[in-house]
Amino acid sequence: MEPFVFNQNPRAGWIEVICGSMFSGKTEELIRRLRRARIARQHVEIFKPAIDTRYSDKAVVSHDESAIPSTPVSSADQILLLVGEATVIGVDEAQFFGPELVSVCQQLARQGKRVICAGLDQDYLGKPFEPVPQLMAVAEFVTKLHAVCMVCGAPANHSQRLVTTPDRLLLGAAEAYEPRCRAHFQPTPALPGPPDETQPAQAATQRAE
Repeated sequence: MEPFVFNQNPRAGWIEVICGSMFSGKTEELIRRLRRARIARQHVEIFKPAIDTRYSDKAVVSHDESAIPSTPVSSADQILLLVGEATVIGVDEAQFFGPELVSVCQQLARQGKRVICAGLDQDYLGKPFEPVPQLMAVAEFVTKLHAVCMVCGAPANHSQRLVTTPDRLLLGAAEAYEPRCRAHFQPTPALPGPPDETQPAQAATQRAE
């Protein structure tokens, strides 16, 4: 539900966080709020991490193919330089930004701007995915969305990685992730380390398999 503010001070800003697992509708909800702000004739600027080119280089696109034009940036600090006179700022895929995103959002809110961030609150191991948990702590409004578990249909709170890689940041969609509930979520095991040099024959056999 979109935040409703009583006795709203037009000079007071705030931070909204939309979080959840993959395929929970985070970007779709972000786009919905930003479009409503535009209908209200508010000046809106939207930013996305430059590394996220899965669906478009310059647009924020949800998994259901809803899209809205955006500005790709390589760091959160660039948002301060590009925000201009906007009163509503949207940030997608917040987990791809560094910890400086928190201070950037706080600075914008203190300037009287409405800041809406969407991102994963947990990584593929089920651990808090910085900087989204920190944003949740300082935000005035937090919306946590759920997907549908692909195993049992229960509400899904986790992003199950389907490929094996040690990288925490991995761009992907249905080919790399699927939503899972707590009962069916299995954190991807780490890749095996270097073979034991004291057992070369066994190591060679394992590599051959």
